[in-house]
Amino acid sequence: MGNRVVIIGGDAAGMTIASALRRRLRDEDEVIVLERGRWTSYSACGIPYWVSGEVASADALVARTPEEHRKVGIDLRLGVEATAIDPQARTVSVRDGDPVAYDRLVLATGAEPVRPDLPGIDGQGIHGVQSLDDGQVLIDALADGPSRVVVVGSGYIGLEIAEACVVRGFPTTVVERGPRPLPIVEAPLGELIADGMRARGIHLQTGAAVTGFTLDESGRVAAVRTERETFPADLVVLGLGVTARSALAADAGLPLGPKGGIVVDEHQRVEGFPDIWAAGDCVATLDRVTRGLVHLPLGTHANKQGMVAADSIAAELLDEEPRLAFPGVVQTAITKFCSLEISRTGLGEEQARDAGFDPVVARIETTGAAGYMPDPGSMTVVVVADRATRRLLGAQIVGSEGSALRVDVAATALAAEMTVDEVVMLDLAYAPPFSSIWSPVQVAARAAVKALAAS
Repeated sequence: MGNRVVIIGGDAAGMTIASALRRRLRDEDEVIVLERGRWTSYSACGIPYWVSGEVASADALVARTPEEHRKVGIDLRLGVEATAIDPQARTVSVRDGDPVAYDRLVLATGAEPVRPDLPGIDGQGIHGVQSLDDGQVLIDALADGPSRVVVVGSGYIGLEIAEACVVRGFPTTVVERGPRPLPIVEAPLGELIADGMRARGIHLQTGAAVTGFTLDESGRVAAVRTERETFPADLVVLGLGVTARSALAADAGLPLGPKGGIVVDEHQRVEGFPDIWAAGDCVATLDRVTRGLVHLPLGTHANKQGMVAADSIAAELLDEEPRLAFPGVVQTAITKFCSLEISRTGLGEEQARDAGFDPVVARIETTGAAGYMPDPGSMTVVVVADRATRRLLGAQIVGSEGSALRVDVAATALAAEMTVDEVVMLDLAYAPPFSSIWSPVQVAARAAVKALAAS
C-alpha cells in the first residue's frame, strides 16, 4: 500500500512540490492537492502588468494549467477549501466534503493582503490584489472609467498598481503613512522615487495614515479619510503588504513567527511536527545576515522551498538522505515605477542598527555605462557596512533602465559574507557600453571603504 501526500495550496510552492513528488515517488503513492480557487501555478507578481495592459491576459501569467498537472498523475482538486487540520488524526477537513486523510501533509497556503479593520473598508470599490481573480475584478472596475483612483500604501504592490493606473490614464493619488514612498529604502532614495512619481502626475501624499473610508448611500466608496485630509475616490486599491495565510496552522497549534509565518527547519519541515511541511509565502524564513526569522513572500523563494520540501518528503518515503536544504534569504527585491528602477538587498541603516551592527553608510551617484558613451544613464547606490567587521550588510539602487539588476552582485556578496574590501576586488565584467571601469556596486563599496577609514 502506498503513501498519501496531501498538499494544501496549488500555486508556486504547492505545485512545485506536487510535480517533484510525482516524478520521484512510486506509482502507488498518492499526491493530492487541495486548491480552493480555480487557478494553479500562476505569477501573482505579474498581475500589475496585466492590469496595466502590458500583459495581454490572465492565461499569459499561468505557467502550468490544472489539466497539465493532472496529466502527470497529480490528483488536483480545485474549488476545495481546507477548513482545519488534525495533526493527531492526520486528516484535513474540507468545506462541503469528507475529511481527507494523509500520511504526509504540506501547507502551501500562501499570503493574504493586509486589510486593516477600518470603518468602511468592506465598501464596494475597495480592492486588494493577490490572486488572478482579484486582478480581473480590478480590471473590470477600471473598465468602468473611475475618475478618482486612490492607492493606499506605497510598497512594492502600491507602486506597481499606481504605475498601472497612470499608464492607463487614470488620475491617481497615492496615500502613504510614512514620510516617503517605499519605506524600506533609505531616505534619499525614497525622495528620488517620490520625485519620479510626482513627475508622472501622481498626487503623492506622505505622512498620512488612513483612518477610514467614506461610503455613499449605495455602499460604494466615495472618499479615503486620513488624519489630516480626505481624498475623494470612486476606486481604491489597498497596497498595504501581506501576511502569511496561516490560520489553519495556528488553529492546529503549529509554531508561528513574524507576520504569522510558519516556523520550519532547513528542509521545510514544521518545527515539532514530523509529518508536516510548509513552503512558500506562508512560512517564516531565516535571514542570512541577521540570523533571525523574517516573512518574505516572493515567488523565487516559494519555488526553491518547494524543491527542498519535495526532496525532504521523497527522501523520507524512499528511505534516502535529503539532498537539498534551504539556506535562507538576504531579502533581495526589485521593482520599478515607469522608467525608474528600484532594488535592494540586505539591511538598511536602521535595520542594521536594530540587528546589533554598527553601520557605516555610503551613497554615490554614478552612471550605467562609461560617462563618454551616449546616454549612459544614471543611478544612485547606497551600501551599508558593519564598522567592526567591514562586512557588507546591504545595498540599494535607484536609477534609469539597466540599473536595478546590478543589486544581484551585492546579494551574492551578502550570501558569501564578504567585506566591502572584497567586493571592491571582485572580477566583474567591464566594457564601456555596460559600465564604467568600476561596477556601480564597487564604486559604492569603495566609498564605504573610505568612510570606514575616516571613522
